[in-house]
Amino acid sequence: MSSIDIEKVKILVVGDSGVGKSSLVHLICHGQPILNTSYTIGASLDVKIHEYKEGTPSQKTCFVEFWDIGGSVNHANSRHIFYASLNGIILVHDLTNRKSHTNLGKWLSEILQREQNMGSERHRTSVSEYDPEQFAGHHTPILVVGVKRDQLDSQRQTKLQSSSIAEECGADEINLNCTDAKHLAPGTTNAVKLSRFFDKVIERRYFPRDTSQTTSTQERRRISTSQYMKTLHTD
Repeated sequence: MSSIDIEKVKILVVGDSGVGKSSLVHLICHGQPILNTSYTIGASLDVKIHEYKEGTPSQKTCFVEFWDIGGSVNHANSRHIFYASLNGIILVHDLTNRKSHTNLGKWLSEILQREQNMGSERHRTSVSEYDPEQFAGHHTPILVVGVKRDQLDSQRQTKLQSSSIAEECGADEINLNCTDAKHLAPGTTNAVKLSRFFDKVIERRYFPRDTSQTTSTQERRRISTSQYMKTLHTD
């Protein structure tokens, strides 16, 4: 691995196959809609540079890794290998598909059980249903994202309510259209919630006890995303 001095966090992006996870990750990382999408096999990785606590004395640069996990049931027994050392979770559902929202509980249960029982053969073949009490005492930051908002009619859009799983986990929630960059434009409610989520993930990873710690950004090395991606493939 390269000796470049960086701070990074790993965020899992999960949800049913075809809901739009890859489109969401591309929009977050590149600020524009993806032109061509395909089904993710296994997992794909993308990276975004985020300024933790931007505009404050505590500001510092961090790399946010997005692990876009393929949702195919054919890989259900093998995708646990991507769940190690996670720092945050983004649960993605299709606003036009109620079942994809219901299944978020199963995704969260799968991740929590794999994380708590990594290496156990029993948990590699069987995952129980999500129980809200299972989340008690678990502090991994979670963000719930509903996509394909553009495909809802105006009446349904005005009646959008907070998802039950977001309430159970105490998670923030955003609903957007991944084909329109304006939905994550700087200063919008969605962008603010997303930035706040990243800050929470970084804080849990690096400052679990003392959140008042400050470090000058001049003391941190700054490298481009492309340079960082190269370090991921360097022994």
